[in-house]
Amino acid sequence: MTFSESLKQYRLQLLLVLPLLAWMYYGIVPKMVNDWYTDENYSHGFLVPIIAGYFLWQRWPDLKDRLVKPDGMGLVVILWGVMQLLVSWLGTEYFTMRSSLVVLLIGMTLFWFGREVLKGMALPLGYLIFMVPIPYIVYDMLAFPLKLFVTKVSVAFLKLVGVVVMREGNIIMFPTTTLEVADACSGIRSLISLLAIAAAYSFLMKTTSVRRWIIIFSAIPIAVATNSLRVIVTGVLAQWWGAKAAEGFFHEFAGMAVFVLAMAMLVAFGELLRRVGGAKQ
Repeated sequence: MTFSESLKQYRLQLLLVLPLLAWMYYGIVPKMVNDWYTDENYSHGFLVPIIAGYFLWQRWPDLKDRLVKPDGMGLVVILWGVMQLLVSWLGTEYFTMRSSLVVLLIGMTLFWFGREVLKGMALPLGYLIFMVPIPYIVYDMLAFPLKLFVTKVSVAFLKLVGVVVMREGNIIMFPTTTLEVADACSGIRSLISLLAIAAAYSFLMKTTSVRRWIIIFSAIPIAVATNSLRVIVTGVLAQWWGAKAAEGFFHEFAGMAVFVLAMAMLVAFGELLRRVGGAKQ
């Protein structure tokens, strides 16, 4: 039996599972969507299910003809997902609570349709993890060293071009004003969204797995470099026109401009890598 035939035969059972999942996650998924709306770090979450759906549609011609061989190991994965949901709900740990939905979807795919179908759906299902906000303890652990690094790089460059400046931690001190490199300027916000975009972009390209990972990891230096540029430009403006010149509209505009620049650099790097290495045949 093929995957498409199996979907038709078991459509009633599959439809019965949807209300069960809705009941299990009715208080979890809406709060996650609210985080996408209220927290700029995770606004890319709205795009993740759409991109995952596109990946599924892209693979459907091959996926629909794959043979279905239900695998009992899927039940183990389902039980793991349920336990993950229960324990994280009792401990109010949002990342594991929300990511348990992805675990359950993987387990159900394996249990009902088998490993061949799961291999075909690995990318769409796996990509959904980008919609889950990372734990704030991890966010803070990454943001602080990034702030310090961006501050050091920015101050070093400003001194190189002749700007009188001093640094203390993530504070940049000019003769006339003082600036703080906040989380938004650390690169962590750009990095979170850029990693999701880099993963999608790399899998849309016809290239090798190694080059895909290179593209994904290139998001890290690109995010840091573009946000360092943002701090440098902000520092120059603050030096010549005061702190107010680096606040308000400019601050918001700079954030958007930096992310657009980061995406352009990511695409340019991917295209360069494709031309140098050659497209996957």
